[in-house]
Amino acid sequence: MNRRPSLLATAALGAAAAVLLTGCGGGDGDSAGNDKIAGADTGAETSASPSASAAAAADRPKIELPSDVTDKYEDWKTGDDAKDAVLADTAGRIDATNDAILQGDTGAPGLSFYYRDTALSDAVEWVQAYVDANMSFTGTTRYYAPKVTLSGEKSADVVYCADESKGFSKNRKTNKVDKTASDESPYVLYNTRLEKNEQGVWQATNLISKRGDKTCAA
Repeated sequence: MNRRPSLLATAALGAAAAVLLTGCGGGDGDSAGNDKIAGADTGAETSASPSASAAAAADRPKIELPSDVTDKYEDWKTGDDAKDAVLADTAGRIDATNDAILQGDTGAPGLSFYYRDTALSDAVEWVQAYVDANMSFTGTTRYYAPKVTLSGEKSADVVYCADESKGFSKNRKTNKVDKTASDESPYVLYNTRLEKNEQGVWQATNLISKRGDKTCAA
């Protein structure tokens, strides 16, 4: 099952690579945003939201997802403080994107906090697509196999996977959950470019995703 309605599967969130998600966040193919190296659960370390333990110097927004929605992060800490800060803000972006979708609010403050430039306008467009379709979602999305590459002190790339097999689309007006089997893979590979702003927040500047990538289904 895929939580992303097929209607939105081709919505673009960035022109470069991801799953993402996501956050927050994403679409399929060469789209980015908030779609979700997969396989069965391995018992690896998980956390509800690593962003909660990140440095609070920039007053990061407090995101509380509803009880029927969970963003689950596996192996989201490397032991390297610099890389873990990048992953914490990546998780914050994913949560913020999902929160915006659930609220149906393209002006949700978490978007402008964790996105900028083209990635921000793409994220707003992605949320708007859900609003226009009267769609939301429910269930659990698993984010795993993150890889962080630092480029100096203010640039980084993050590649990670998302498993949406336990997430389902939901009609915003009727709250009806669609559990119809989908032909699309529930696994999404995300590739994100981030830049550190003056407040120390790692913001996404570019995001791309690829659904069904073999890396995530291994």
